Amino acid sequence: MSNSVIHAFFLGRAVAQALNEQVEDALTNALSELGRFDAEQRERLRQFTEQVMERASSEAETTVRGRTTTAIVPIGSQPLDMQATIDELRAEIARLRAELQVYRNQSV
Repeated sequence: MSNSVIHAFFLGRAVAQALNEQVEDALTNALSELGRFDAEQRERLRQFTEQVMERASSEAETTVRGRTTTAIVPIGSQPLDMQATIDELRAEIARLRAELQVYRNQSV
């Protein structure tokens, strides 16, 4: 074998190793960035969940506190018609859905 064939072999080998190192570095950096992004998103989701839970707890506490500070209403003075309340809520949901559909149709 001639010296140029050996030289070409080692040159090709060096290029392959250098490319391998470059690909390895790029892949390592990409995976590192992906891991960091995932961790940041998980932290943001955790913070968002905390905020929602705190807000819900605060509103529930305010509602309960508001009910306990109001005047005492004798039992039976305000009839509790659960079916009427459910029907009113269903009607309100239907109105909101209709308005949302109108809004969506206008946006398109």
